[in-house]
Amino acid sequence: MLYYLFEYFDKTLDIPGTGVFQYITFRSALAFMLSLLLSTIYGKRVINFLRRQQVGETVRELGLAGQNEKAGTPTMGGLIIIFATLLPVLLFARLHNIYIVLLIVTTLWMGTIGFVDDYIKIFKKDKQGLKGIFKVIGQVGLGIIVGAVLYFNPAVTVRTDTGRTDIFKTAGNTTVVLPAPIEEKSTATTIPFVKNNEFDYAEVLSFMGDGYEKWAWLVFIPVVIFIITAVSNGANLTDGIDGLAAGTSAISVLALGIFTFVSGNIIFSNYLNIMYIPNSGEMTVFISAFVGALIGFLWYNSYPASVFMGDTGSLTIGGIIAVLAIAVRKEILIVLFCGIFLAESASVIIQVTYFKYTKKRFGEGRRIFLMSPLHHHYQKKGYHESKIVTRFWIVAVMLAILSIITLKLR
Repeated sequence: MLYYLFEYFDKTLDIPGTGVFQYITFRSALAFMLSLLLSTIYGKRVINFLRRQQVGETVRELGLAGQNEKAGTPTMGGLIIIFATLLPVLLFARLHNIYIVLLIVTTLWMGTIGFVDDYIKIFKKDKQGLKGIFKVIGQVGLGIIVGAVLYFNPAVTVRTDTGRTDIFKTAGNTTVVLPAPIEEKSTATTIPFVKNNEFDYAEVLSFMGDGYEKWAWLVFIPVVIFIITAVSNGANLTDGIDGLAAGTSAISVLALGIFTFVSGNIIFSNYLNIMYIPNSGEMTVFISAFVGALIGFLWYNSYPASVFMGDTGSLTIGGIIAVLAIAVRKEILIVLFCGIFLAESASVIIQVTYFKYTKKRFGEGRRIFLMSPLHHHYQKKGYHESKIVTRFWIVAVMLAILSIITLKLR
């Protein structure tokens, strides 16, 4: 909203200095600072409100050290993250940008699913919360919306080189011939560590013969659904000890912010020889607000936590990260910058699969991990929560750096 106000001041009233709002970097800095202030200053008020409403965590008996001390800690703290993210975005982002619209829809959509799940757990006294099938339906529904918009909306394009050229004359009368870029619809994505590193989902259907490109949505939308479902569930599983999900998510989103900024900037994308995605740079404003909200939330969620994010926060975080990665054509890199989510999810899948297999074969279920998800395994081994979280953060930083260097390492 402030963006449009200052745009009016600049272009219509010609007030000096108001043109600074046209710069993404300036608006991103404001969004970060405001979200950080909102989540830290007003976060305490939200926590007190949740405590008055007796929105306390019900802890299952898992035999973990310090577990009973967490009982009654306010949950649904994801509301702090959602509020502290959306308000700066509404103030500083270009709200007509299709990527910003998608991210706002994702935040509200996944936040609602998580809120309903937490509400059932707390007020209906049902520890299972929202039934899994309804969660999946919600995630699939969002995947269909996001996939359809990214595929069919004419504002979602990439810019590539063509056979046509533009000729320029320099001051020294030297002729420079540059490829003439055009914007086009594409389902191409980026493959890390590979030269000529673009893969088009449409190629999967090349066996269909001429015109196969128009059916690319049959591949693209299911991929989007899978990624959103997998990453949101991965974030949900990671939210098990104080500060783990919020901290690792902030690191992942920071890495995504770098990808978003360079992919949306024609100069940097040309220098790095990566796909230029027009208008995607605006997502940097959203990312800045989101990171500020996550860091501010850590003020209260670090050990010992004063509030838990609940599914309201974890499902929202996962959904946002998934949509950001897909929008900036870096979904394959999720394996790296969301490596913690992947490890947590994999530990659960491996544990359950192996237990069922051994029970069927030997009559007694066996386990690979002392407990899953993975962070509980280390708790069972006697590591303190703070040590586990800090080491997971370090691994997340390493994975984020590895993701970033894929911009040049091919």
